[in-house]
Amino acid sequence: MSARAQFLSDNAAAVHPKVWEALRRADEADSPYDGDAISQQLDEAMTDLFGRECTALWVATGTAANCLALATLCPPHGAVVCHREAHIEMDEAGAPGFFLHGAKLLLAEGEHAKLTPDAVRRVVEPIRDDVHQVQPHAVSVTQASEYGCSYRPEELRALRNTCDERGLGFHVDGARFANAVAFLGCSAADAIGGADAFSFGFVKNGAMNAEAIVFFDPEAAGLARYRRKRAGHLQSKGRFLAAQVLAMLGDDLWLDNARSANSAAQALSAHAGERLLHPVEANEVFLACTPAERDALRAQGFGFYDWGARAARFVTAWDTRHEDAEALGLAIANL
Repeated sequence: MSARAQFLSDNAAAVHPKVWEALRRADEADSPYDGDAISQQLDEAMTDLFGRECTALWVATGTAANCLALATLCPPHGAVVCHREAHIEMDEAGAPGFFLHGAKLLLAEGEHAKLTPDAVRRVVEPIRDDVHQVQPHAVSVTQASEYGCSYRPEELRALRNTCDERGLGFHVDGARFANAVAFLGCSAADAIGGADAFSFGFVKNGAMNAEAIVFFDPEAAGLARYRRKRAGHLQSKGRFLAAQVLAMLGDDLWLDNARSANSAAQALSAHAGERLLHPVEANEVFLACTPAERDALRAQGFGFYDWGARAARFVTAWDTRHEDAEALGLAIANL
């Protein structure tokens, strides 16, 4: 079984050759930090993509992108509403509390790890408007969600309206944003639903170590620059991160890679039948599997993560071979 037959995570995927080419081209002396010519192109590239003026800051990790973005929307005495299964709650080791200097996460429920306006209201409405209770300041959603389900543009607009009604900032965690856009077939702007701050993921989609935080408020972006430095995320040779982002945006490589990953996930899930736990709307497939069935799949050389006691998660990537996804699907069908 090839190394590419592993479905543990898209974080384990190879770096795309066009990204390596961009890194080699960037390997010339230039201004340090984000003063180089390549970093200076990010704002225009993101403005073109989203169709409105914005500022883009590179960082090396999705956790930093999420937390630095949220730190501009929520003060230390405030709170951020997110889904109970959100990455900022389940998989960032308390980083939001660290970066936001003690701000709280308020957890909401929702099918397929997606928030709805009603779910947000159920969390915020019981909170009294006084100093004895933590006040909500922002809502964070994940596009695509932790269970690989994509928010439709109308769902995001409804959440944006709810935020406006309550005076809340709106953040979108886009670790697998490209996969959501590829599935939805809509514009990048429609797929973030008027967010105030957006974490644009590239590492899972073919980059090496570059993510971007996109701000649509210049004041928030200015604040984030100071927070990025203070947090130790202002890299001295930032041109190498900027080069990766621009390479991914060029010729829509980010979308091509996501389409390839999504296609592999569809090939796999086509054999899942009633095992499928969530709709496949990106590049993650969640299936009901007993421990013995998981052992049987691993004995055939397939790598993946257990997801609780009786489920498994399979993640495809831009470089997942279709024949490997098909082989896994058939192995699942034959359990």
